[in-house]
Amino acid sequence: MERIEKILTLLKDNPTDNFLQHALALEYIKTGEDAAAKQIFLDLLERDPSYTGSYYHLAKLLERTGEQAAAINWYKRGMVEARKQNDTKAYNELEAACEDLADS
Repeated sequence: MERIEKILTLLKDNPTDNFLQHALALEYIKTGEDAAAKQIFLDLLERDPSYTGSYYHLAKLLERTGEQAAAINWYKRGMVEARKQNDTKAYNELEAACEDLADS
């Protein structure tokens, strides 16, 4: 909980900092607060669709909570964005995760 409190304090000065928002969502996942994490990822990606790392983590969260169709959708949206940015690493990670889920 201490890390969450530190991140929230930092966010007071810069509430739309993508890195801090992403980090907060990951901390919420660690503490089992999936709904809060999901909402942060959704808000972040709505505000800044170019933040490709959040697509993977949002989709993984959805996958883990049984929302396979939504997870596949977010993997694919992330792949589109990664391709726009020529981010081959992110694209490959999203594609592999998407294929793994689709094949299961």
